[in-house]
Amino acid sequence: MHIVDLRSDTVTLPSPAMREAMYRAELGDDVYGEDPTVNRLEEMVAERLGKEAALLVVSGTMGNLVALLSHCGRGDEIIMGHLAHTFLYEAGGVAALGGIHSHTLPNLPNGMLDPQDVENAIRDPQNVHHPRSRVICLENTHNRCGGAVLSPAQMATIKAIADRHGLAVHLDGARIFHAAIALGIDVKEIAAQADSVQLCFSKGLAAPVGSAICGSADFIREARRNRKMVGGGMRQAGIIAAAAIVALEQMVDRLADDHENARRLAAGLAEINGVTIDPAAVQSNIVVFGLADPTISLPQVSQALAAKGIKINPIDKAHFRAVTHYGVEREDIDRTLIAIRETLAELA
Repeated sequence: MHIVDLRSDTVTLPSPAMREAMYRAELGDDVYGEDPTVNRLEEMVAERLGKEAALLVVSGTMGNLVALLSHCGRGDEIIMGHLAHTFLYEAGGVAALGGIHSHTLPNLPNGMLDPQDVENAIRDPQNVHHPRSRVICLENTHNRCGGAVLSPAQMATIKAIADRHGLAVHLDGARIFHAAIALGIDVKEIAAQADSVQLCFSKGLAAPVGSAICGSADFIREARRNRKMVGGGMRQAGIIAAAAIVALEQMVDRLADDHENARRLAAGLAEINGVTIDPAAVQSNIVVFGLADPTISLPQVSQALAAKGIKINPIDKAHFRAVTHYGVEREDIDRTLIAIRETLAELA
């Protein structure tokens, strides 16, 4: 049975070009700075995002952790949304490994933080009772807000507050290229509103592993040390970097296809009796929807769909998240809609 896997855009398999590039990658010891493929990738990422330097890391979680360790000391504070990936899904690493305090604010439905909330959250650095505010974290696109996209203008309001108070802005840009494609702008315009950026090659861009963080040359020097400290120093990492280079060269523009498939899925779901969704809220490759009948359990629906070859997971107790990506075609979306319609009719 052909499986349509909409659980995440991390389930993609590398393209034939990626496999070939990995096989032929020129290699060296990256801890010594001698892997030419890694060096090329880091130069590409820095140039693409308009930053001085970049650093290859294993995952987005490691990228966010290393970035925040590089910005903060123990007992310092980061300000972020209550639905931020770093807060919800990264095992509390910034607290457990960095001794960093997280101050969460309500995310607006569009993934934004209210600027006044941010202003009010910044601590008085002279007050010995408080942790020191060091970083404001944003996320673009925003996973738990349904792939919502923040514009550079929205981000600039937060950057201005940070600059006024001497704080850094870190962007969890795991899907930053999705945001750029959705907005029809150069990714540099988004990255310009943050002091450091983490981006994933394995979400949407279809590389099998790897992320990068970028920022100033001084920041990346500190990040390289922190990467080593958390066990992220890799040796012949050009095998990973080779696939990421292909991802940057060949997989960015095609994200528009994933966005189109997501809109098609959302429009089709809106026509199914028993599904609750706002198709207008779908901005990128993430579709969040619920069920009108509270007596139908989401795990029950997931199990029934899996038997039909469709994999979709709940994102919380009331909603599913479906993510379109490389390997999911238009006909797979149509098949998914048929399966959901049939499943809800069977369970009603």
